[in-house]
Amino acid sequence: GLLTQDAVIAFQIKHRITIDGIVGAQTAEKLGVAAPSGKTSGGGAHDKDVYLLARLVHGEARGEPYKGMVAVAAVVLNRVESSLFPNSMAKVIYQSGAFSVVNDGQINLAPDANSLNAARDALNGWDPSGGSLFYYNPAKTSNQYIRSRPQVCVIGGHIFCK
Repeated sequence: GLLTQDAVIAFQIKHRITIDGIVGAQTAEKLGVAAPSGKTSGGGAHDKDVYLLARLVHGEARGEPYKGMVAVAAVVLNRVESSLFPNSMAKVIYQSGAFSVVNDGQINLAPDANSLNAARDALNGWDPSGGSLFYYNPAKTSNQYIRSRPQVCVIGGHIFCK
């Protein structure tokens, strides 16, 4: 379940191995157990990506307009595609200092239906952020670096930028 996946991710972060929330060969080796074999049940990697992305959206953008929720998800996907960031969704989301919800634990909140739908819409190609790699809420940050980034658009309480 979700608690197990979160514990596996925390273990992977601590041991600086591939962060995917799955006990594969690399994680099993670090744990000192035999690697699992056979097929996994359930919806597969795509469902895990949707759920992880939805958890980030829920923590970062709940209460924002739906378009803003999709834009937050799109920023994560834009980072995955950018050579400036890690190349997996989990690595982007759990990159040190990247998202405040990871630091304050909100990433562990169960996403609502809007967050899940926003994650799916972004994964299906909708990008209301205009290709942005960053966003911030000007009412909640004093970080001058993020405020210096070229702005693309404003959606709800977030400014999206390159």
